[in-house]
Amino acid sequence: MIRFLFSFLLFSSLFAADQPNVVVLLADDLGYGDLSCYNPEAAYKTPELDRLAAEGIRFTDAHSASTICSPSRYSLYTGNQVCRTGRRTTAFEGPSGPSYIRPGEMTIADMLKQEGYHTGVFGKWHVGLTWFDKEGKRLGGGFENSLLIDYEKSAPLIDGPQTVGFDESFVTPNCPTTDPLYLYIENGMIPQPASQRHRRDNLPNPGGKWRWDNDEGWMAPDYQFVDADLLFYKKTVEFLDKHQQTNPDQPFFVVLSTQIAHAPVLPAKEFNGKTNAGARGDFVHELDTLTGRLLQKIKDLGIDDETIIIFNADNGPETVHTVWMREDHQHDAAGGWRGVKRDGWEGGHRVPFIVRWPGKIPAGQVSAQMTNTTDIFATLASIVGYALPDKVAVDSFDMTPVLFGKRPECDPVRPYLLTQSFRGEFQLRQGPWKYLNHKGSGGNRYDRGIMQPYALPEKEPEAEGQLYHLDTDPGETNNLFFSEEAKRKELQDLLASLIGSEGRTAPLNRKPFLNQ
Repeated sequence: MIRFLFSFLLFSSLFAADQPNVVVLLADDLGYGDLSCYNPEAAYKTPELDRLAAEGIRFTDAHSASTICSPSRYSLYTGNQVCRTGRRTTAFEGPSGPSYIRPGEMTIADMLKQEGYHTGVFGKWHVGLTWFDKEGKRLGGGFENSLLIDYEKSAPLIDGPQTVGFDESFVTPNCPTTDPLYLYIENGMIPQPASQRHRRDNLPNPGGKWRWDNDEGWMAPDYQFVDADLLFYKKTVEFLDKHQQTNPDQPFFVVLSTQIAHAPVLPAKEFNGKTNAGARGDFVHELDTLTGRLLQKIKDLGIDDETIIIFNADNGPETVHTVWMREDHQHDAAGGWRGVKRDGWEGGHRVPFIVRWPGKIPAGQVSAQMTNTTDIFATLASIVGYALPDKVAVDSFDMTPVLFGKRPECDPVRPYLLTQSFRGEFQLRQGPWKYLNHKGSGGNRYDRGIMQPYALPEKEPEAEGQLYHLDTDPGETNNLFFSEEAKRKELQDLLASLIGSEGRTAPLNRKPFLNQ
């Protein structure tokens, strides 16, 4: 009893200081195999991110909530699967919206603001926005609709970051270098409307192909494509400097949402040729370097021990990126898993997830606990002592006991894990069992085109879904849909109980870990 009390008091003392600062680094289209700490055979090294992992905890069974950008970002900010919105899954383009985040829906920024945090987000937003024409009518997607925006009627944006808990923001509405409209939104306002026509021929084309997926459309004057992430990093650093100068005793929460490694692959000039793995290798090297610079900045500000760093990705690697890296550089961005971005197979949603808090989270941990991007919400709520209402973050589990080495690997926090693929179809994990409520990939076509060489024979072509045991079949090649009928029916019944706008996966009556 005395030993238990001493251990409890020691653990409690970790949180006796002021609330920690929180930095979330959200990478884009970064696969499980894109960091050398996850993939020793990577075609390049990522020393800064490897060091981040060595100084904290690295999860090997972490998943994005969706296999495409916009739904995953919604899940980061709300702790909910996109199915809770009742809307179809989509990646927003042009002036399309409205936001997935519903009016009155609590976000992670809202929660932390209630706990006294100063909040900011910089980079790619991409959860949908509402734009109006001169008649006050809401615009839909479509690149030409960009010309119909009435900026006086649209700004300040009614569902931008400033309406969902962020004190400061500098974001792009969609993918920063892929999907027009190309403009910046600063604190809900538009510094420069999209008034010029973007032509892709004005951009570099490294290797003759890596400019792929840069759509032409309308852009603001002086919009930056090649230096997108340098700009987002600069805005993040300005936020940190200003905050420490004006309110050093107030904790902050900041999200740096990068373009890397989304298409097109346009590394900034200083990173060209820095690896032997072509333009995409240089691109990931840029991400690694910016991570190192941010870590050094936090140290220089004297707040390293007071700051939690979370690194995550929104989904797996892009199709052509994965193929070209395999062909040209023997690099597997998916890290050996089947599938890529958009797919319900593991390569579409199993992603890097690293958390570091010096002196608090024991260094050198590697955990096989299942976790989801949605879990960032409940975990931070637990750390700051906020008891989540049952209707908030309904798909978010508290991973605090795992972070602090208080939960053995044999005792899973999550009894199950839900993900959604490109068309919104569901994948359900229960321990090593995985049920896919659909045929095929759930995303990409494997019967033609660039992915055809990676098609695998379907052993149960009549099955309406897929069932795999990942411990014995990590490649998802042996569909047990019929041979393990009892387990399949169990998972089908479980899935039916979890999905829908009124469903949930997280437990009820969640309390901060130290209060349990």
